[in-house]
Parts: sequence; structure tokens; C-alpha cells
Amino acid sequence: MSKGSSVLLAIVMAIAGFAVGHVVGSRSATDAGVADGAEEAQAADVIVAGDVERYKIPVSDAQPSKGPKDALVTIVEFSEFQCPFCARVLPTTKQVIDTYGDKVRVVWRNNPLGFHNNAAPAAAVAMEAYAQGGNDKFWEVHDTLFANQKALGRAELEGYAEKAGLDSAKVKKALDEGTHKKAIDGDQALAAQLGARGTPYFFVNGRQLRGAQPFAAFQKIIDEELATAETLLEQGVKKEQIYATVTKNGLTKAAAPKPEAPKAGQPDPKAVYKVPLKGNEPQKGPSDALVTIVEISDFECPFCGRVEPTLKQVQDKYGKDVRVVWMNNPLPFHKNAKGAANAALEAHAQKGDKGFWAMHEKMFANQKALTTDNLEKWAKEQGLNVPKFKKALADDKYGKTIQEQQALASSLGARGTPAFFINGRNLRGAQPLAAFTTVIDEEMAKAKALVAKGTPRAKVYETIIAKGETGPKTAPAAPAPDANKIYDIPVPKNAPTKGGAKAKVVIQEFSDFQCPFCSRVNPTVAQVVKEYGDKVQFVWRDYPLPFHKDAQPAAQAAREVYAQKGNKAFWAYHDLLFANQKTLSRENLEKFAEQVGGINMKAFKAALDSGKHKAAVDADMAAVAKAGARIGTPSFFINGKLVQGAQPFAAFKVAIDDALKN
Repeated sequence: MSKGSSVLLAIVMAIAGFAVGHVVGSRSATDAGVADGAEEAQAADVIVAGDVERYKIPVSDAQPSKGPKDALVTIVEFSEFQCPFCARVLPTTKQVIDTYGDKVRVVWRNNPLGFHNNAAPAAAVAMEAYAQGGNDKFWEVHDTLFANQKALGRAELEGYAEKAGLDSAKVKKALDEGTHKKAIDGDQALAAQLGARGTPYFFVNGRQLRGAQPFAAFQKIIDEELATAETLLEQGVKKEQIYATVTKNGLTKAAAPKPEAPKAGQPDPKAVYKVPLKGNEPQKGPSDALVTIVEISDFECPFCGRVEPTLKQVQDKYGKDVRVVWMNNPLPFHKNAKGAANAALEAHAQKGDKGFWAMHEKMFANQKALTTDNLEKWAKEQGLNVPKFKKALADDKYGKTIQEQQALASSLGARGTPAFFINGRNLRGAQPLAAFTTVIDEEMAKAKALVAKGTPRAKVYETIIAKGETGPKTAPAAPAPDANKIYDIPVPKNAPTKGGAKAKVVIQEFSDFQCPFCSRVNPTVAQVVKEYGDKVQFVWRDYPLPFHKDAQPAAQAAREVYAQKGNKAFWAYHDLLFANQKTLSRENLEKFAEQVGGINMKAFKAALDSGKHKAAVDADMAAVAKAGARIGTPSFFINGKLVQGAQPFAAFKVAIDDALKN
């Protein structure tokens, strides 16, 4: 490695504020999919650090793509033309391209699922279109195939190809002789190696995004990746090297599934740490606030800047019950961060909290321009004593204070930025508002209980952290669940069912109409019913998750349909709800009920207004808790044995065959 490269390596070791953890590459002896062509750009000689999981997915001219090769963000899409969820995400990927333009490229890889009979021939026609006419012709045929998902027979495929102006003889040859089978099989093998078993499945600069996610889910990752790319560009990495660089050390095969447990070295989320305050730190909010958030941050870190609007939301939500106390942790690879920290503390010394937060806001608004000249200019604009300000920067006046705060953060295991201690409880990174409110609400309840017992508000923080941890505390590892445990969950007498009434295998499906993973498993459920017939019976159980605001009303609406018209109407309504997961408003719940037909709408509306079925829905959820099971959605109890998540057919087959034997 050259001297220049080694310096660059040191600078970029924790790009964009990801100072804790790193991505470990899990390399296989032969990377599936590499044979179809070398990557078009060599990776720059740097290491991209971060606590996000990335995969190294080869991209070459062998794959159809949309967008420039030197795009800052590459989205590899594993998809197929017969999957309704793949079609559902098309407007979202279009919105991504319309929003980000040349900053994004989409690379297509085929993963025709076995139970979609026409998916593989459709993929062959699309790849023949690419062979004959490049990207333009591929995407033209791509759009036609998705527009006609229910008509992908041989004759139709040949017709679409002819209409697109393709050489008909070559299209027929591709279908008859499997011209593109090797390439398609290679894509599928790569998908399996990466753990991308369902469709659609995306890798955004190597980061997984499963299913037909909304635009916001793509936007969050893309914005983060653009920030990382911009940082790399500033350090001299060429645009055409970005994708190869960020994925250079990525995983090349899916990590083995592990039981849920804290990662080594990560703090126990319930642990309280002793984070003492001297009383002279900049703060926003009253000293007798019930909840104190100690923010350990860096003015040059983009993720620290990103979380600032969230902190404002916190303060708007909780008012005088919350205060934010600032501590500095200028990371060494942010060359202007230390000077910025000195500038903010001098503003605090001259004009108190008001002066500090004014300078704080100015610097976060201009993170890429924290030069000494600009700091002095902003000091003058804010009415500070500029000679004193200059001297403070020149003398590193607050160096000792900054060093002490960094040492405290390090001793508590909070080496990256931003890091937060909420009444002593650690929260790492630029977390969303929900992550903050979860901890704040828990701590608020504890604080109010202390006040009720006589602790003065001004002493709450001191009391809570008095016996706190003074070093990193790792949460105890959760025991792995017993895969063979049989849970005793009685089947209700009056629940929607599908399959044999006297089946030897009863599968209780706990699901949520707004959960994307629940919709994803529906084709697998249909395959199970088709494969096993009357040997199995599915029993629907409701498990609406609290963060899906429309899931509870949808569950009650489906129960009313079942109460009025039985199984046939229920499953018809079930299918409508899953087909319209993003539009489960009250108005649409009524509209879908009318589409089922034969529903007494007056009674239907009354049931929703009165919450007639809420107790039954809650009883389903309570049955799981009573049995001692901890689940998400979807979850299946196959003769009492738990199968969690949108598992492939093979996982159900193993469990069902075992149940039939026993």
C-alpha cells in the first residue's frame, strides 16, 4: 500500500461517523455470479467502516441496468415477472429514479420462483430482449411483462417480443434451447447464496432491503449511502469506484441465522450508566427536568447533524420535562471537529446557553465548511468578542474539557457519534424519534414515581444515576428458543379456517393485515394447501402489531365479515386486505366489504364503531402470551410447534411432514 493510500485509510476508517464496529467479509471459495463478467471499477484502497451489514454483489455488463455506471448508489434488484409484490414495488423504484436521477442505478437480476410457472420463460424473453437490444429493449419488455402478469403463456410471450420488434426466431430459440438458462440459474444461485429467497429483494450499495417496501424505506438507506459516497469523493475516490469500494469487504454469502442476543461489546439497553454532570455544560431545557439526555456529539459528523431535527422533535413533544446536555467527542478523522468544539464552548463562555446553541445550529447547518475563517466570521455575526474567540481557538482553550468528555464517553463504551445517555441509558446513533420516545417514556414513568415518593425534581437525575455502571455492561445473551417445544394454544371453536376439517395437522397462523412479511408468506400458504389438501387445516388468528395503526381495525373488519358470511367471505376479504395493505383506511375497509358481496353494511359499520370484535382479537394475542411464546408476524404453530416468519415452502414441508409422522 502506498504512503498516500495508508493516510487515506486512516482517514476513512470510520467514514460518516460510523466509528463503532466494522463489516466482516464472509468469503466463499467461489463467488456465485462472478463468472458473468468482472466488476467495471476497481475498488479504491480504503476500508469503509460501519455497523451496517453489507454484501458484495458483482455487477457487470451481463446484467440489465438503468442509470449510469458511476452512480453513487447502486441498487441490485432480485426479481421476477410473475410475482405480484414485484409488480407492486415498480412505482416505488420509478419514484426512486425520478427523485435521485443519475445518482442512482438499478441493476436487474432474475430470481423466478418455482411456484410461478411462467416466471422462468418470462425471464428468458426479457434476457433475450437485452441480448438483442441492450438496456432500452430490456426495460421496454420488462414493463410489458409486468403490465401483463396474468398472461405470460408461451404464445403471449412470443407476441410481446414481436410487438417489441425482436427477432422472433431468436426468441423462440431462447425459449426452446435455454439460451439464457445459465445466466438466470447463476442469478438464482447468487440470490440463494445471499439469503435472498423471496422476491423482490434489493441490495442498496450492498445493504439488504426485503420486499415491496415503501419509498421512505428506500429513501432512508439511499440518503445514508449518498452521505457515505460524498465523503469518499472528498477523500479522492473516483465516482466509478464508489460501488466497488463500499462493497469491497462485504459478505459474499448470507450469515448463518443466530438467536437474538446482544452483540459483543454493546451495552445492555436496560443498564443505567453513571454520567456525571459538572453543571457547566451547555444545556437546553430546565435543570429540574425529569429526563436528562446527555448528547455526546461531533460537529463534523453527518449522522450527528442528521439527528438534530429528531432532538428538536423530542423537546417539542416533552417540553420542560426533558433537557439535553451537550458533551463533545470530536472524532480524529474529522479535521475541523476539534476547532468547532472549541468555538462552541467559547460561544457558551461568552453568551451562555443561548450563545452555544446559536453557534451549534450555525455549524450543523454548514458542516462541510467548518474552517477557522468561517468560525471567526460566524462569531462576529453573533456578536461575540472576536479577539477572545480567536485566542480560544488558537490556544485550544477547552482542550482539557473536551479530552475529559471523550474519556468519559470511551469509558462507557460510547466511542462513536452520536451517542446518547437518557437518564443514564445508552442509545447509539442517529436513531428515529420512536427509539428516543420508547426510552424516554420508560424513564419518565420512573422519574414521576420518584417525585411521588418525595424526591425533588432537581434531584431526579442525580438519584437515578447514583449507582449507575461506570463501564460498558453487555446485556445477558438470550437463550436460544427450543426448536422442538410444543406450545399449548387451544384452537377457538369459531375461527376462520382453510383446509380439511378433520386434518391431522392444524396450523394456527398468527398474522397482521398490515405486515408486509405476512403478505409475502401468502403464496407459500397457498402452496401448502395445494400440496397437502385435506391433510392440513389453517386456522387464522389475529396478531395486529401496535405500530401498524390500521392492523387492529382491519382485523376487526375481517372478523365481522366472517361472522356474517363464514369462511368463503372471510378469505375473499383477507385477500383484498393483503392486496391493498397500504390503503386500509376505514373508508376502504367498508369498500372492500361491499366488494365481497352479501355483507350487511349497516351491521358491518356498527361492529367497527362499537369495537365489537376487539375482545376476540385481543384474546388471540393473549393466547400466545399465555402459552409462553414470543413471536412476531407472521408466526405459525404447526400442531403446536412454532415456525416463525415468512419462511419458504421447504421449511413448512419439514415441519408438516414431521407432524404427519408423529
